[in-house]
Amino acid sequence: CKTSPLLFNVDVYNTRIISYSGCAAQVFFFLFLISAEYFLLTIMCYDRYVAICKPLHYGTLLGSRACVHMAAAAWATGFLTAVLHMASTFSLPLCHGNALDQFFCEIPQILKLSCSHSYLREVGLIVVSTCFVFGCFVFIVVSYMQIFRAVLRISSEQGRHKAFSTCLPHLAVVSLYVSTAIFAYLKPPSISSLSLNLVVSVLYSVVPPAVNPLIYSMRNQELKDAL
Repeated sequence: CKTSPLLFNVDVYNTRIISYSGCAAQVFFFLFLISAEYFLLTIMCYDRYVAICKPLHYGTLLGSRACVHMAAAAWATGFLTAVLHMASTFSLPLCHGNALDQFFCEIPQILKLSCSHSYLREVGLIVVSTCFVFGCFVFIVVSYMQIFRAVLRISSEQGRHKAFSTCLPHLAVVSLYVSTAIFAYLKPPSISSLSLNLVVSVLYSVVPPAVNPLIYSMRNQELKDAL
């Protein structure tokens, strides 16, 4: 099982076969990029919180050095998360066949192929990662509560419009990203099916990165005029 190729049950790329090492690389890059994106979205939320709630301290709290450190921390945390999960998942013996009910290598589908109790180690890592992700989510929610409270106290309608235009693109991306991921992994088993799982996987893995440039560029007046 350590070197045999894995087989996708869904043919998307005109081939259903992926090598074991290729699957491991796919899991690593998927987790690395999706984790780093989520942490960067959390940092961007903090940026908006400071800009609106503490504008006089913005230069001190979010100078160029602080931004570089936070971005580096986001990428480093994403890298560490990907390495830990990949190493834990692919150290398991896979004895229940080699067919994945997905169009890409995904940890829950790989764990279904394991016949070892060692998979509990990966489950433990998933629980820890989930708690960390939930902590970031709570931080985003609390930050936006403070942001909206500060915006509503702005007397100028133009000022409120400017503040909302700064926050809404980021809030739209976060909402799309989080809602699709939550539905993908926390939906009840009663409504689970192969076709639905594939649609949801596309929604959280492909759609948010694809619409990010469009959402953020909506503040660009030249693009608005072109549309």
